[in-house]
Amino acid sequence: MADPITYDDFAKIELRVAKVLEARPHPNADKLLLLQVDVGDEQKQIVAGVKAHYAPEALVGKSIIIVNNLAPAMLRGETSNGMLLAATSGEKVILLTVDDPDCVPGAKIK
Repeated sequence: MADPITYDDFAKIELRVAKVLEARPHPNADKLLLLQVDVGDEQKQIVAGVKAHYAPEALVGKSIIIVNNLAPAMLRGETSNGMLLAATSGEKVILLTVDDPDCVPGAKIK
């Protein structure tokens, strides 16, 4: 187990529902995808290392969970403005998704 954090530490993380609008391979990396997502009040790009587990076209339209307030990072020449959440189960990577179609992009996760 990782070191325990306080509630105040956890409260700094802004988890949101994001709808994947577009997904395409990263032009300079074999394992990365570029995702354009809608988080309600804005659209942003997220660079995610899930290419070995998901075809880009399979992600479009999915409602995923992201860390919305992660500081931007440059990954192989592309800016990532958040991080998607995924579980690992053995060799599988499983995106955390929302299965209710009425859940709007930008909904806060508490």
